[in-house]
Amino acid sequence: MPAYALALALLVTGPLLGPGYLLLRDAVSTPRSYLTDAALGLSEAAPRALPQDFLVAVLSSMIDGGVLVKALLIAGLWAAGWGAAHLVATVVPDAGLAGRFVAATLAIWNPYVAERLLQGHWSLLVGYGALPWVAAAVLRARSGDGGWWPVVGSIAVAGLTPTGLMLAAVVALAGCAAPGGGRPRWACAAVSMVAAVAGALPWLVASVVGDSLASSQAVGISAFAARAEPGLGTLGSLAGLGGIWNADAIPASRTSLFAVVATVVLLAVVAVGLPVALRRPGAVALLVLAGVAVVAPALMATGPGLAAVESIVRSVPGLGVLRDGQKWVALALPGYAVAAGAAVVTLRGRVPAVAAAAVCCAALVAVLPDLAWGVGGQMTAVRYPAGWTAVARAVNADPRPVAVLPPDSMRTFGWAGTAPVLDPLPRWVSADVLSTGDLVIGGEVIPGEGVRAREVQRLLLEGADASALARAGVGWVMVESGAAALDLPVTYRDDDLVLYRVGGDHPPAAHRGTLIAAHLVWLATILAAVVGGAVGALRRRRAAAAASQ
Repeated sequence: MPAYALALALLVTGPLLGPGYLLLRDAVSTPRSYLTDAALGLSEAAPRALPQDFLVAVLSSMIDGGVLVKALLIAGLWAAGWGAAHLVATVVPDAGLAGRFVAATLAIWNPYVAERLLQGHWSLLVGYGALPWVAAAVLRARSGDGGWWPVVGSIAVAGLTPTGLMLAAVVALAGCAAPGGGRPRWACAAVSMVAAVAGALPWLVASVVGDSLASSQAVGISAFAARAEPGLGTLGSLAGLGGIWNADAIPASRTSLFAVVATVVLLAVVAVGLPVALRRPGAVALLVLAGVAVVAPALMATGPGLAAVESIVRSVPGLGVLRDGQKWVALALPGYAVAAGAAVVTLRGRVPAVAAAAVCCAALVAVLPDLAWGVGGQMTAVRYPAGWTAVARAVNADPRPVAVLPPDSMRTFGWAGTAPVLDPLPRWVSADVLSTGDLVIGGEVIPGEGVRAREVQRLLLEGADASALARAGVGWVMVESGAAALDLPVTYRDDDLVLYRVGGDHPPAAHRGTLIAAHLVWLATILAAVVGGAVGALRRRRAAAAASQ
């Protein structure tokens, strides 16, 4: 089963296996990243990418950052398929290998994966891949067949992003509701929450000691609401695991009425297994959660729902993570996987299990054909022009704050394809790069949290001289794609990039040591779970060997 899941993951990500870097919308990988203030969550922006940026910064000092990000993405998809099969083996063991194949296929080959890949949410897909493992670990603890370390480890791994951790915590609590004669519910819930808090420390601490909880996250709530696909409506799109807010980040097969056929097939596979799954105590809570995960984002996309989300985010700015309603449909994965795996049990009296599994797997793949090979070739590995390396080398030799023109957060580079992408520079230099975080969605400007960056960019656009920029704490100015010509000393110039030296500086943020410690707690939680799980498995093996003598 691990081999099958890996084969599916590689079939999806195949174009990334060659040389180059993942550079697509929100996905940015560079040869090296650094522990800048932004990577630690100490910039003006909300700490959305913690502890992801910390991990990449640490590991890219040993492994090329492009290889690292691609490997983590593939591992996330592999974990999703393998974990779904493991969950079916836990909840519906009589589904056998055939049922596990169906579950693994559904977990990897679905619109949610396709759309999040095209949006560049590689780290969210790592958290997505951890969800079936979280569910299985908690259910095994409830039944008395498993220990605590798998629960702790799987939740901590999902914590690569704040969203992933929240998803894992909800799945864990749903699993705690299942009946069982092993660990009590309160103990499962307590351990799950302790693991979740340990995983959340990086962004919780950053939110407390930093200055990033801005009310601007409440602007543009409607732009991030789940979107109705052709012929389906919002509820139908979400039920079929689609409906991402960005209409440009969807596979071509979801842009026509064929999306209805695809959704009907996926839901049919799930529905066939429901009668069996509902009779398995461990599955009921996961199925209820799946229903909520579909209905809640649909309600969030209505007028009253949008008003409620905006009110919540304005009252508690740190909950701006709620804006993207469709990403919460990932909570349906464990329930959908169990039901899909149980489909072969439902059909067993009329169709051989192997034939039923083959038909289900083939149907799931056939209705989303363009997920294969980088979502129809839209996701590829790209190579940076030599100028980017030269600019990064110059800035890293004297790491002072960098201002960038044009001021937009998203760029379009001819050498990286037609899709917009986040500016790679902040992840390539050891200096902090000033960014407003502003986004333009459907002609509407969604302001970011970069107040200082906005002031610096005003100075640049007004033609401020070097002394004014230096007083504002600007050390370098990089101009991309001929956006402007400045009267400043030039350090590097080519047809695409110009790097100007200004010489100003800005003191590093306070609390860097505190944030590093918080990140190390998260890493230590994962390592402790790995070591504890390995020691426990070794002890059980020795005990079994002693009992057999």
